[in-house]
Amino acid sequence: MTGGSGRQAGRGRTSARRASAIPETTWRRLVAAARRARARAYAPYSRFQVGAALLTDDGTVFVGANVENSSFGLTICAERAAVVSAVANGYRRFRALALVAGRGEPASPCGACRQVLHEFAPDLPIRLVSADGRTRDVRLGELLPLGFGHRDLKRG
Repeated sequence: MTGGSGRQAGRGRTSARRASAIPETTWRRLVAAARRARARAYAPYSRFQVGAALLTDDGTVFVGANVENSSFGLTICAERAAVVSAVANGYRRFRALALVAGRGEPASPCGACRQVLHEFAPDLPIRLVSADGRTRDVRLGELLPLGFGHRDLKRG
């Protein structure tokens, strides 16, 4: 981790610098919303609660929490829950995502969530935050460098 901000640098350019297009006050608002969503997660099996807050182009915030199911394949992650809620409300342009989960090093979105997010915002700035306050800023493109998207369908 780098200096006092608790943000970790990515490869090449620092992730913190690239994510800085989102004002710090906005990040704080998103992280607070993700923390509230995490508190409402339904995770009786893993006990790993996750909350997400997704910022749209017009400043609207949609939250999601992971919802587990005894048929584990039916579980939905917080990130996808937030995307589904936003899309159901007519939004498809996203500016940032805050994700709060676990303790220690911040958890990153699973592969399925990375692909779903890529559909709408291939280089989305993401703030990963652990429940005990550790923070890391990344871009979705760093987490899914060769994501499959609309243009790939046209090559078939």
